Amino acid sequence: MTAGGTQPVSVSRRIEAPAEELFDVLADPAGHPGIDGSGMLQRADGNSVISGVGDTFRVSMRNAEMGDYEITNHVVEFQRNRRIGWEPVLSAASRAEDAADIGHRNGYQWIYELTPDGPDATIVTETYDCTRAPEWLRKAVRGGDRWVASMTATLENLDQQCAQRSSRSVG
Repeated sequence: MTAGGTQPVSVSRRIEAPAEELFDVLADPAGHPGIDGSGMLQRADGNSVISGVGDTFRVSMRNAEMGDYEITNHVVEFQRNRRIGWEPVLSAASRAEDAADIGHRNGYQWIYELTPDGPDATIVTETYDCTRAPEWLRKAVRGGDRWVASMTATLENLDQQCAQRSSRSVG
């Protein structure tokens, strides 16, 4: 794990699954609510799998501060079976005070990097990078440190989901 501030924040976990399997989960937004460690992601709209930079996918979110809102994620990183990342952009908000931010890119990104560790295991690193975000946002998320526990939980959920897939395919 790396600390927040002027550097991106990252959490890593070794998962007993090949990078291809993990990438397939990450490239399918429909499965994101099942691995989200923040508890904020309610659902992913559509049924398209991410196929490259420039793709977008929309997710419905909820938290105590903002209520219900929607995010359109713009895919900015894509290297099949190795790296995938997106830049979230607010696309709908339930609070009037958030309306001015709809459609505005705040320069933060979520990135997953997959590093094979033997034939059937992968080091998965989730990174939250807010180094190009406005100061108010960096302060609100404490340079990304606010997300470390959620990122850790996301990687645990991803690990559990892959373990369940493996046990179903064996049985």
